[in-house]
Parts: sequence; C-alpha cells; structure tokens
Amino acid sequence: MAPYRGKRAVNAAELLIRRSRGLRDAGTIVRHNMEVFRALLFQDNRNFIQVWSRASKSPIMYENGKIYFENYQICYGCVHSEPQILYKLPERSKLEKFEDALLCQSPLNRTLASPSDQKPSLLALTANNWLYRLSADTGEELQRVYLSPRHKFRYLSWDVSQEIFYVKSIQNKETSVARQVFGSGVTDAVLSQGVLVVSYSNKTVKLYSFEHIVQRYMTEKLILGKQSSLLGGKTVGDVPFGIPVNIHITDCPVVLFEVSCSNNSIRIGGYPWHYIYTPPHKNHKGTHHICSLKDSTTATNGIQNMNCCSLESDWIIFHPDDSGRIIHVGPTIINVLKILGELNSSCPSMVVKDFSMATHRNNIPNAQVTVTSSGRTVKRRFHQLDDDPDQETFRLVEYEDELDLLAVVVTNGEEGEGRAHIQLHDNQSGQLLRTFDLTEQWDETYRHELSIDKDTIVHVEQKKTTFCCHLYKLITAKNEEA
Repeated sequence: MAPYRGKRAVNAAELLIRRSRGLRDAGTIVRHNMEVFRALLFQDNRNFIQVWSRASKSPIMYENGKIYFENYQICYGCVHSEPQILYKLPERSKLEKFEDALLCQSPLNRTLASPSDQKPSLLALTANNWLYRLSADTGEELQRVYLSPRHKFRYLSWDVSQEIFYVKSIQNKETSVARQVFGSGVTDAVLSQGVLVVSYSNKTVKLYSFEHIVQRYMTEKLILGKQSSLLGGKTVGDVPFGIPVNIHITDCPVVLFEVSCSNNSIRIGGYPWHYIYTPPHKNHKGTHHICSLKDSTTATNGIQNMNCCSLESDWIIFHPDDSGRIIHVGPTIINVLKILGELNSSCPSMVVKDFSMATHRNNIPNAQVTVTSSGRTVKRRFHQLDDDPDQETFRLVEYEDELDLLAVVVTNGEEGEGRAHIQLHDNQSGQLLRTFDLTEQWDETYRHELSIDKDTIVHVEQKKTTFCCHLYKLITAKNEEA
C-alpha cells in the first residue's frame, strides 16, 4: 500500500534541507523557494517599511529590480536594503535623447552566441533613430543599429508570446497605397500574440495574421550587419542606410476578425478564446461584453456592468496569470471571473464568478435633504460618488506572478488625510493574507503606479510636474532586512 501523501505544512528549514540534498529539480527548487518566501512574507514579525524616497522632474520607471531616473540616464538597483546606483550615463544631446526603452532578458532554454547576450540588457530608442542595446547592470554599450533615414521612430513594445519586440514610428499621413491595402482612417497599429491589430477612426478594430503578412509579402530576409541587395550591397543597420523596408503589401490581407468598439479597446484571451469590448453606442456605456472569438456569440452572463457612479470608470482585463480568468475592477468591488465552455461545443460559454473582494463602507445613505440651524431646507443635487475620497475605495490592482499574489491599493480619506494601504490576496481564492500601510499620503487626483516584486514595493506618483518614487522593503521587527 502506497504511503499517504496528503498536504501538510512544511517549514522553511525542512525545505532548505531538501534543497541542499539535491532532492528537487531546478523548477521545483524555484517553486519551493517561492513557497518559503511566501511563508516569510506572512509572518507577524515582518512588515513592509519605507526605506527610500526620491523626487525628479522627469518620469521615473521601475522594472525588474531597477529604478530609472532622468530618462533612463541614471539606474539604481534594488537588491539591497536601500537602492544603490548601478550607473550614470553621460549627458546626451536633444537629438540623442532616449525616446523609449525596454528591458530585455535572454531566454532560459537556450544559450546565445556571446556571454554578454545572456545577461539582461536595456534596449533604448533615440530621437535620431538609433537603437542601442546597453548592459542592464553597467550601462555599457553592447550594440547599436541605425534604423532609417526616412521614418521617424518613437515607440518600443513587446509581443511577449512571440518573444519579439518591435519599433513603431510616429503616425504619418496615409499614402494612397496604404489606403488601398488597409483602408482609410487608420489611427494605430500594434502587434499582439502574432496578430497585427489595426485601429480605425470609425471605432473599428481589425485583426490580421502577421505571420501570413511576413510569409507572403517579404521580398528579402534581412540580417543585421550583413549586406542586402535592397541597399545595393550595403550593410543593414549602418549609417546612412539603416534597415530597408522588405515587406511590400500589394493587396489587402485577409481580415481575421473585425469589431466596432468604444475607444478602439478590445481584449482577447480566455479558453476557449473570447474577447471583451464595449459597443460604441451611448446606451452601452459602462458595459463590458464577453463574446466568443469563434462566432461572436455573447457568453451567458457575458454582459458585465458595475453601474458605477464615479469619476474613474471601472476597468476589465484578462488575468495576467494566463489562467484565462478575467479581473473586473470597480471602486467598491473587484470580481475575478472565469469562462466555462468547451472548445467545439455549440452551446454558448458561461461567465461565472470565481471570487470577489469588496471595500468596507458604513453603508449609511446620505440624506438628500438637510435642514440648517436657521430652519432653512437645503436639497442635495448629487448623490455621493462611488469613488468618493472620504470612503474606502479600490485604486490599483497588481499581480505578483512569482508569489501568486494580488496586491490591491485601497484608500480611505477619513478626516481628509488621504491614507492608503496595500492588501495582499491569494490569487487563487481571493483570501486576504496581509495588509500594509503606505507612509506617504495618497492624493487620488494625481497619477499613481505600483509595482510589487517579492520583498520590494515601489510606488511612483506624479504631483503636477514632479515625480516621486517611494520604495518599501520587507523588514523584520528588529529592523533587519528579510
């Protein structure tokens, strides 16, 4: 008879002993390391404490343990108890300034040609159309490519599922050829999951297969640093030639999918594939429709509406944990939904609630008629908003993938103090596990961004023309770093 293998609590020391004996493979070791860290995170003698703050006149960015100031010129590492400067790049002219940047990490499943390629790097796009690859740890220049003398590029972005990045130019006036191919009124185009997503001024979104476009319309495969016949034998990526256009679309590609939606906003995900959109009609404002991508059938219970009366509208996305679930966030409630359906079934899918989180409010209705001390009756013209700063309100939701946690920022402006705290919820059940207070006051009229990365929380806020970065570390009660 096999021994019983039911779940039981395993302390950190036992897991570390197993690891030292080599009883786990690499993936299991990482997973159990995170289990150890989760256990430490929820111990009563540990808390997130603000250890560092810094202000700047330019935007502040945080990504993967690094904080960037002065338009990516100054980089701080967040591994230690307080951020330490990793590098400071020489001042750049206006023409050479960075327009956009991406942090790039090498794949874990294969070895690249150069040891420097295996380490994280920063891809930076300059105003004069150069693309740089810099060491993420030292700022050393590893590679540079000149993009084009004809097109002005400004944006960098990832198509994560395809493991590629792309560079996007500023919007130019449509040429007659472009109008013949994709139609008139194009306002934007992005790549996502191997699909070219094109938005139009008439509130239409069309999807095209990017793989099909490349295979059918590519005239020559280009390799950086190699000669190309499109350049008359010149080298691809060199000045003044750059990278030539090697895809010439001669007819309209097949449209995979088309929908009219408010704000050209459409989200695709779930299993089976579904999409979320808001129809571009006034009577549909505030609703989110969840439909099958196969035949556009609206799922049962697929129209979600929180009926919010608030300055900030509710928002909805497919969960970033790739579970196919949906997160719907309003000022007073957060719903995590899941789609029930079979791939080849003729029956519509069904949207059901996985779990919910709600704010704690006094639920005392505001009197619509007030009598003053003089006996005069004053009638209130408006009800209290759902995101009223005097009430507990959900502001931000972030997902910590390694610890499988949802971090929720909640504000409560009682007595006009503008205080906020962070609630850590289990991502699978929604159970509230810990709550941490933020030291700085929270003004909901300013823009805020929050990042949680294991033992580090970074809060970046914009106050008019000033940006402030507040960094929290997980600290024991004896002020020792966890």
